[in-house]
Amino acid sequence: MTRFAKLLVSTAILATTAFSAHAEDFRLGLITPPPHIWTKAAEAFGAELAEKSDGAHSVSVFPARQLGNEAEMLQQLQTGALDMAFMTVAEVSNRVPDLGAFYAPYMAKDIEHAGRILRSDVAASLLEPLPGQVGVVGVGYGMAGLRQIVSRGDVDSADDLSGLKLRITPFAPILDFYNALGAAPTPMPLPAVYDALANGQVDAIDMDAELIWVLKYYEHADTILQSDHMMFPMVGLVSAKVWSQLSEEDRAMIRELMAKHVDTTIDSYIAKEADWLKQIEGTGKTYTKVDASFFGDAIEKWNAIWSEKASSLADLRSVAKDTE
Repeated sequence: MTRFAKLLVSTAILATTAFSAHAEDFRLGLITPPPHIWTKAAEAFGAELAEKSDGAHSVSVFPARQLGNEAEMLQQLQTGALDMAFMTVAEVSNRVPDLGAFYAPYMAKDIEHAGRILRSDVAASLLEPLPGQVGVVGVGYGMAGLRQIVSRGDVDSADDLSGLKLRITPFAPILDFYNALGAAPTPMPLPAVYDALANGQVDAIDMDAELIWVLKYYEHADTILQSDHMMFPMVGLVSAKVWSQLSEEDRAMIRELMAKHVDTTIDSYIAKEADWLKQIEGTGKTYTKVDASFFGDAIEKWNAIWSEKASSLADLRSVAKDTE
């Protein structure tokens, strides 16, 4: 064997070894804390992948922004530096506006209805362009329930939210909603929210029932509005670069198992959200249930903006109507 041929063989062996080491232990990032439903689903996915692959693959789960915020993790997925993530659809919608259609105010009548929309063929079709558009493979949806509003002050009408610094997840659909309402939407990472609400850095927050209860955001509130105004989907993602190096067998196994475990979060929120809301209502804070009429013309303004931004909005509304 010539020296050049030996070099080629050695290089091939090194490349194969490097790939095998990478493929055996996938890294999966999330922003949610360890006790969160998404984190538990990620851990369950990793455990089942290890079992079904007979130990050939494992997943190291990094919760609570250990690998960065979602924008940073998405960049890592694009380069292949991160293998997988369970991520808010919100973050991906910053790059793919069609996904912003999921946040149409009151498109979902209740949490069960939100689950049916996310499990539809139309919703699944919105994941198909992601490898080319964002550099990630979307395998399926989960969610974090419906959105509520927690305020440090009294809120009797939408006018009382006008001008308030209101913490939001930093993405365009919810920014447009609160701008239309006249609030001052304030993007802020999740770990900073409790202290910000406690010290008055923000006046109110947009949040799901699980975190309002589990992380005790209600402790620094005067008013909780059960508004249920938007669903908050999650998506299971794999780096397209990593995906391209996997065998067809491994792709099929990962797709099936990750889709299964992100989907379990939908059932978890359907089962638990009513109880969380009941416990929040029992804290003694002013607790008010409101509907779409509470928000005045803000919903109409949002619809006007997003009918132009998201071509998928009409299709998702059709699904919503068919699955009521």
